[in-house]
Amino acid sequence: MQARAVRRHIRSSPLKMRRVINLVRERSVPEAVAILDYMPQKVTGVVEKTIRSAVYNLMDQYDERFDEGALQLKEIRADEGPTFQRHQARARGRAAPIRKRTTHLKVVVTVEEDEAEEAV
Repeated sequence: MQARAVRRHIRSSPLKMRRVINLVRERSVPEAVAILDYMPQKVTGVVEKTIRSAVYNLMDQYDERFDEGALQLKEIRADEGPTFQRHQARARGRAAPIRKRTTHLKVVVTVEEDEAEEAV
């Protein structure tokens, strides 16, 4: 059993997002949320909210009961979204580009089959 959640057009660069998600990749959901609670980066709130959304999508999709410890992050990915192009005035009438990057975050949560059967 698996479910996913996608959050698009996050106003943070993919590089900043990947620094956070690399620490929680391939971990259980409670462990990942605990790690995110103590990290100082701004994007941890967005990542945690997306993980919780994937868990709730799994609960809505399947009516079975399962242990929260059995939930595993199967895939978490930060892809590049559209970039906003701006310009800043520079010397001698020139303009320097400003790139405001965005991110698309995808989270896939799965239930380990062994522990799911024990919880029932």
